[in-house]
Amino acid sequence: MADYDFAGWATKNDVLCSDGTTIKPGCFDEQDGERVPLIWMHNHNDVGQVLGHALLQKRPEGMYAYGKFNDTPAGQYAKSLIKNGDVDSLSIFANHLKRAGKKLNDIVHGRIRELSLVIGGSDPTAKVDWVLEHGEEVEDEAIFSGFGEPYICHAEDEEDDEMDEDTKKKSPESKDDEGDTETVKDVFDTLTEKQKKAVAIIVGQIIKEQKDKKSPDAKEDDVKHADQKTAEEDDDSNETVEDVYNTLTDKQKKVVEFLVGKLIEEKEKTKTKGEDTMKHNVFDGENNEAKDTRDIISHAEQGEILEMAKKPGMSLQSALAQYAEDKGIEHADTAEVVSGFDDKKNVYDNRTSLNLMFPDYKEVYPGAPELITSDQGWITRVLAKVKKSPISRVRTSQVDIRAIDDLRAKGYQKGKRKTPAGNFSLIRRTTDPQTVYVMDALNRDDITDITDFDYVQYMYNIDRLMLNEEIATAIMIGDGRDDGAEGKVMPEHIRPIWTDDELYVKHIDLDIDAAKKELQGTGTATSFGTNFIYAEAIIEALLHGREENFRGTGTPDFYCTPALMNKMLLARDMNGRRIYATKTELQAALNIGEMITAEQFANRVRTDSEGKKHRLLGIVGNLADYQVGSTKGGEISHFSQFDIRFNQNLSLLETRLSGAVTRIYSFIVLEELVNETPGAGA
Repeated sequence: MADYDFAGWATKNDVLCSDGTTIKPGCFDEQDGERVPLIWMHNHNDVGQVLGHALLQKRPEGMYAYGKFNDTPAGQYAKSLIKNGDVDSLSIFANHLKRAGKKLNDIVHGRIRELSLVIGGSDPTAKVDWVLEHGEEVEDEAIFSGFGEPYICHAEDEEDDEMDEDTKKKSPESKDDEGDTETVKDVFDTLTEKQKKAVAIIVGQIIKEQKDKKSPDAKEDDVKHADQKTAEEDDDSNETVEDVYNTLTDKQKKVVEFLVGKLIEEKEKTKTKGEDTMKHNVFDGENNEAKDTRDIISHAEQGEILEMAKKPGMSLQSALAQYAEDKGIEHADTAEVVSGFDDKKNVYDNRTSLNLMFPDYKEVYPGAPELITSDQGWITRVLAKVKKSPISRVRTSQVDIRAIDDLRAKGYQKGKRKTPAGNFSLIRRTTDPQTVYVMDALNRDDITDITDFDYVQYMYNIDRLMLNEEIATAIMIGDGRDDGAEGKVMPEHIRPIWTDDELYVKHIDLDIDAAKKELQGTGTATSFGTNFIYAEAIIEALLHGREENFRGTGTPDFYCTPALMNKMLLARDMNGRRIYATKTELQAALNIGEMITAEQFANRVRTDSEGKKHRLLGIVGNLADYQVGSTKGGEISHFSQFDIRFNQNLSLLETRLSGAVTRIYSFIVLEELVNETPGAGA
């Protein structure tokens, strides 16, 4: 069935549906191989709701269906809903139903008129269990498993109902002879209009007398001694109701007596529920019991429910539920309550229940809950760009000979003694590794109960995100914990670039006042805004900082806050035209490879040895000049262990590594003095 888009159970045998009916084996077998329309929510009044067609296939378990969507927008949209799992329930619309069983709840025969996609239904086993994927080939007899919840819609219910044996014995439908197969409806339809009116008068009088006498049964004497009102008030004849009734044949009288008995029985049933009106007309030529027996919310009752819903702590759903409870509507009845607000009291099929009006919540993104995280993009860049080493205990040695005059080469003069060069200093530092870890305890009950997604893998992914962010943050700016705090990533093991020694990192303070004086002069302020002055101050500071005492390799990148980048991009001239139209233009002005934003840099302040406070604006450099070392066994590893004492699965994700800048003057840190210039850029 590769030509079809999905497949699933239209209905299954011997399954008790929420509307109380049960489809019996063989009910729809004669429709094997038949095509029926595929419709949205049993909407028969709009041709646009026809989504395609379904091919019915008889199986031992019930009726299976293969669905094909048409090329209309509605059909293709429904196809996407099925493929994405947003809608997964099916429902049949059937009529010409024949019933059996003591309560006439067993459906033994009928015809499926259409198959619908619905939000939810009453049969928990009929469901969509296969959706065609791109390029998939499927065998005709493939058996699938999946998800869904169908719904059975009964319209034109019980036209040719079959009754249980006890009813047949009491009913005139029983055969008087081998050739008599007439039903109650067949006999009743033989009555003339005058006879039907007479019968209606008789029934009304009997019901009134039964209410007064509280008699359980109707007898033939009651029929004969009913109110002697004429059958037709506009008729000049002197015929009474009894005269008209006497014109009935014995078979017709027997049918009338049977129907009267059934009517009184229905009346008694409604009395037990506290009802005063009949919901079913046994004399209706078209038997619409499934429709007429439903309770209907009137316009006045709708207003009452809405007022209740306006009360504090109430919702429309809770108000409907409270209304049903106050009015004594039982669970079986609420499934039949029409929930639509219709002044005309139009009765729809029994899909309009409280549960369907407020269906179960559906995940927009099925599976594991979506993670809300801090900015993660720069973290991936940092971990990818740093230099990796299989050695965790590292030592760097440098000798600075730039400013030692004694090391200069000398010119020789005859007769003069040659003198040795002066001494120089060796700069050396060592960095040892530290273990960084994330540990969690997962309750086994949660692992067992959560079946929508892999809970263990989900928690592992969260732990890995947290570990990566901690390492990247420690490399760039430090973990931010106070010295001596438990769990602190020590700066002598993973050395932050921001706070590293001046030999390795140049710290430059942004001087906005000087930039204003240099740029504005006497009339610059009338042509350019403060954003331009700020942007130019940053560009000049970084470019001049790389003129001397900068030994970084390759092309550096600029790591800064999103606010700082936006402030520079929003620089405009007096005509409102942006100075840097794109991020690419700004990167070219900064003479960097890439401008990478990190929201974790915002509002970071350090205090230097002189007690001055500096707010971080950005870091410039090539992370290839920063080395992260980890020996074999110290790489990121995952361990798990089950603790039977607390019924928990312990999860440990850890690594042992070191990190440090390995080249002198290889990074530039751009800051601004907190006490002198407000942090507009951070």
